[in-house]
Amino acid sequence: MTVNQLSVFIENKSGTLSKVLDLFKDANIQMIAANIADTIDYGIFRIICSEPLRAYKVMKEAGVAVAMSDVFAIELDNQPGKAADAISIFAHENIEITYLYSFLLDGKGILIFRTDNFDRACEIIELNNLKVITEDDLFNLAK
Repeated sequence: MTVNQLSVFIENKSGTLSKVLDLFKDANIQMIAANIADTIDYGIFRIICSEPLRAYKVMKEAGVAVAMSDVFAIELDNQPGKAADAISIFAHENIEITYLYSFLLDGKGILIFRTDNFDRACEIIELNNLKVITEDDLFNLAK
């Protein structure tokens, strides 16, 4: 029900983002979605990619601070308000969204998010027939 997301910790200085992107390029790993949340000293570069386990290994071998976590990925119709409708389902159940980012892929909206209650979020997704996207689905749509 989840996809693997890499979280790469990068310093806010010239060249650090380029190093990470070059590692993906050299390993021929396709980035599907990415988001950077920054502070004054560093950023958290969150990445959904074609081969998360291999990407994790490549980053570790290069000495890059990286973590892997499970996040939810759901597909929405590409219409105004669909993201609000989906997130309101979780809000109604008092499930906090700790972070979220979205993108369009093959004409569909994709929400990537993490919650404070993994098990309950799984139940809510099933009860509300939200369409879960797998890593394979994301990679196939991105081709």
